[in-house]
Amino acid sequence: MIAEVQADQHLATKSIIDIRGIEKTYVLSAENVVRALRGVDLKINEGSYVAIMGPSGSGKSTMLNILGCLDRPSAGQYFLGGHDVARMPDDELSQVRGKRIGFIFQSYNLIAQLTVLENIQVPLVYQGEDPRDHHDHCLELASMVGLSERLDHRPSQLSGGQQQRVAIARSLVNDPFMILADEPTGNLDSKTGAEVLGMLDHLNEQGKTIVLVTHDDKVAARAHRVIHMKDGAIDREVLNQRKNIEAVPQ
Repeated sequence: MIAEVQADQHLATKSIIDIRGIEKTYVLSAENVVRALRGVDLKINEGSYVAIMGPSGSGKSTMLNILGCLDRPSAGQYFLGGHDVARMPDDELSQVRGKRIGFIFQSYNLIAQLTVLENIQVPLVYQGEDPRDHHDHCLELASMVGLSERLDHRPSQLSGGQQQRVAIARSLVNDPFMILADEPTGNLDSKTGAEVLGMLDHLNEQGKTIVLVTHDDKVAARAHRVIHMKDGAIDREVLNQRKNIEAVPQ
């Protein structure tokens, strides 16, 4: 694994994620204990693009939840940007999650009653910010994802691809240094999925760290590194040559 980490260092010089001996155990009953993660070690450098793959039950979703500070490990250390977030109080952890991490989900997770613009503003509200102070920034994000003409539309009035574009804009509103994506193209047709992946490529080229979970080899091929998980541990890693990525359909 040392070789892969060293090879990844040409992408950046600063480690943004450093997890050491991470365990996650779910005690469902006295007889039913699930070890979802088993002593995982992983480093990811700033500016990297990493895909996590594995069969159902391999621990990839649990890993993403811990990386996103949505869940805490049962044991081990998680340094995010140099801070051991595994031991942070809940209020501090919430601040880290809201300000430093952007999330993109397979099911979009938009609020049905809100407009496109209001959905983009949601993370600002959670962080106690006044959306009016960031109005121009939110308009710029809507324009970046091609939704300037849909600002007053609600999710039910958008296609799946448009909803995922809103989710991408929302993930960027607090200018996080890392984007976590959970099967971001899982509900999209191939052309729309390629367009969404093209946006992630562009964000990574601009310096954003991207970590995504996927079951699709073609999606994983766009990343710099592919981490394959099995039975709660990292089974192997692969480094990609991204020059072979197909162009995004226009």
